[in-house]
Amino acid sequence: MGSFSIWHWLIVLVIVVLVFGTKKLKNIGADLGGAVKGFKDGIKDGGAASTEATAAAPQQVTAAQTAADPNTVDVQATRKS
Repeated sequence: MGSFSIWHWLIVLVIVVLVFGTKKLKNIGADLGGAVKGFKDGIKDGGAASTEATAAAPQQVTAAQTAADPNTVDVQATRKS
């Protein structure tokens, strides 16, 4: 009684096809596929947007940039003994 056999699932499938019809089921499948595709595209776009935001973040100042900017003070960090 615990699990359903393949015959139970086939009977359920036949009843579903009879109730909804093949055209309606085809439309539901196409709509579901489009929704999944849109979700995947949204995830990819979201990942690209976060990558662009990371790329737009401030970059580390290099020695060449400090030499070009007269307002930069160059100091060397030392450790307390």
